[in-house]
Amino acid sequence: MHSLIMPALGASLFAFVAAAPVLAQDAKPISLVVGFSAGGGYDAYARVLSRHFGKHMVGSPRVIVQNMPGASGLKAVNWLNNGAARDGTVITAFNPGLITESLLDPEKVQIKLSDFAWIGSISEDYRVCYAWAATGVKTPDDWLKKPVVNMGSPSPGSSSHVNQALMKNLLGMKVKHVLGYPGSAEERLAIERGELDGGCGAWSSNPPDWVKQRKITPIISFTKTVPNLDQPVSFIRDLVKTDQDRALIDVIIAPDVVGRPYIAAKSIPDDRLASLRKAFDATVADKDFVAEALKMDLTVSPLSGAASEAHVNKIYQASPETINALKLAVK
Repeated sequence: MHSLIMPALGASLFAFVAAAPVLAQDAKPISLVVGFSAGGGYDAYARVLSRHFGKHMVGSPRVIVQNMPGASGLKAVNWLNNGAARDGTVITAFNPGLITESLLDPEKVQIKLSDFAWIGSISEDYRVCYAWAATGVKTPDDWLKKPVVNMGSPSPGSSSHVNQALMKNLLGMKVKHVLGYPGSAEERLAIERGELDGGCGAWSSNPPDWVKQRKITPIISFTKTVPNLDQPVSFIRDLVKTDQDRALIDVIIAPDVVGRPYIAAKSIPDDRLASLRKAFDATVADKDFVAEALKMDLTVSPLSGAASEAHVNKIYQASPETINALKLAVK
């Protein structure tokens, strides 16, 4: 009797011991580092992702959101290569405007976002520049008539700053950039206090009461259509006058396709990247995740890690002539 039980038990113990290091590794918590302060759109997306992502990973690890604001997510991205664990337990959410900024100002942004491991993007960034309703601005022409338009952003190169620069340089609006906000939550407080005339960002990230109570008026969009927008808005590509300006806009808005991106260090093991990508794809297709995101008015239009990587590689193929023209358009 014992001779039959012991070999089977021994084999089970051997299998358990052999598997233990893998299980321990898989169960390590995952840090999801958001390059902005709490309360904004990137933070909201990350927290919804964190509540569902772990169950699709082997070992069901906890996913812990950490906020590391600074330079539109650049601080958090740099940390992936300078301090973060390289085992695939740290992933970062950042503003894809950094892709454009790394092309235009490589001395400041000394990285290429194609040199990271792309896990995927939850949604395209359906960006809209809006006016605080109390300003009385309802159309692009209204903004053109104002002697100054105060607009906030974290830093030069962020998506909001780029949007505002296009308003100034291609449309002639007298935009005054107010920099240094750690995230959109702080910008919103400044708008409500009347310090800013409006803002630029993902329409889905605006507070629901702002939208429902018409506290803001959409003026200019950076995609042809914007989900859940029931007010008229002008697409910037339709407002500019020349083919050259339209071509510049096409390049500038290209990063918006990967509007809510998640990356890891390029040096993580290939099998770990494959696991992260598989779990991400499963999460964004998870009905519970989608339901929670939609309940929070967060758009879900995902792009896989491989497709995100291919799209970003294409952006970096922009010619020197195009890059020089872009520098003038977004300064």
